[in-house]
Amino acid sequence: MNATADVSSRAASLSEAIALADSANTVREAALLLRERLAPLRVIVVDAFDMRGETPAAVGQRRLLWGAVSDGHCWQVSADLSALSGFYLADQA
Repeated sequence: MNATADVSSRAASLSEAIALADSANTVREAALLLRERLAPLRVIVVDAFDMRGETPAAVGQRRLLWGAVSDGHCWQVSADLSALSGFYLADQA
């Protein structure tokens, strides 16, 4: 797969992820759906206020998603979709 197709595929997956998260009644149910669908990626529920300085990777009607990467110990926000280890997920404030 070429790099352009890979980025397009990841963007489509991100759109699907935020749509799935928006379909759930609660943020916890959204996390469960994402964990089931996107395993082995991690999904970490956070408060949107705690992410106020970060730009979401996807904005839905009800939820926000940020990319997450880990070095095996620490987690951080990342916009690099090719290196994701998971997502931070929050309800919109």
